[in-house]
Amino acid sequence: MTAAPLESVPFSELLRQPAETIDRLTRARAVRLRRRDAPDLVLMSAERAEAEAEVIDVCSRLLAGVARRNPGLLREVLPNAVPWVRFLPDADIEAMAAELVSTTEAAAAIGNTAAVSQLLVEWRHTAEIHADPELHRSGPPRRSRRGRGGRDAGLRGQRDGGPSGEGAQRTMPPRGSR
Repeated sequence: MTAAPLESVPFSELLRQPAETIDRLTRARAVRLRRRDAPDLVLMSAERAEAEAEVIDVCSRLLAGVARRNPGLLREVLPNAVPWVRFLPDADIEAMAAELVSTTEAAAAIGNTAAVSQLLVEWRHTAEIHADPELHRSGPPRRSRRGRGGRDAGLRGQRDGGPSGEGAQRTMPPRGSR
């Protein structure tokens, strides 16, 4: 999903010319404030932020409702929204779809989409491993760092690419079971 491009200015412009920088919001939905030694910031009106949050909330509820009524439909359209799911085994696509619905719904309820973003990153990395035969043969990297709740923050989905193959295991439990 690609949002409309933001106007982009150095953070120092906001400090030197605050009125002019804020005025840019009349021509753009938001302004990206570029910083040298820190992550960029985005400046937008509170009204715009509230409207975008409402859209996310409504869309997440619609997604959850459609997925509950017709689970196959979500799996059918998922490759159009995130083409890399085509590299995942069927069982993992089902697991990802279920996690996406529940995580999106929960994230919208608290007004914070970070968990959805993290979920997509984790599944995209899993798809990258499935797409590369050499990486897939070597299995998931073992990491010493721990994820939430002390669980290993490794590969999502089936280790061998199939739900019933020998050695099939998840290095992380599904989000719904945490």
